[in-house]
Amino acid sequence: MNDDRVDIVQSDSSSLEHQQATLQLLDAYASDPMGDGRPLSDIARQDVIAGLRRHPMTIVFLAYQDNLAVGLAICFRGFSTFAARPLVNISDFYVAPTLRGAGIGRRLLTAVERHAREIGCCKLTLEVQENNHRAKAVYAAAGFSQAIYVPEAGGSLFLSKPL
Repeated sequence: MNDDRVDIVQSDSSSLEHQQATLQLLDAYASDPMGDGRPLSDIARQDVIAGLRRHPMTIVFLAYQDNLAVGLAICFRGFSTFAARPLVNISDFYVAPTLRGAGIGRRLLTAVERHAREIGCCKLTLEVQENNHRAKAVYAAAGFSQAIYVPEAGGSLFLSKPL
């Protein structure tokens, strides 16, 4: 499938249309086996858009095909102390299952990278499920790899501690 009819836009957090698209796609991503495997909780559904709007480092990109929201990248600006420059972390990344393989993910990643370069970032970061081979291939094709800072120390791992 060709992605020529796909538009990638940086979300306007005050736009009700963009808010609804973000919530719909985020819920679909949460429900995906490579997301959380279940829909957003009622509390998350109620609070996530307001929380994203309040967070000063939120950056959201939406992919539209024929005016239908089909892809999402929720990112947060961070800071690399070693490089003394900002970075962008891609926190949530999703393309509708029926459109995977159509180049939409690549276009979303390109938009995120372009924005990161424009604001002077030193790198992009993301996490991916170990067995999400399709996403890992998309990320690898876009230049992502496991972070290795000192070869003798091995690769970097993403850890989590629920609170």
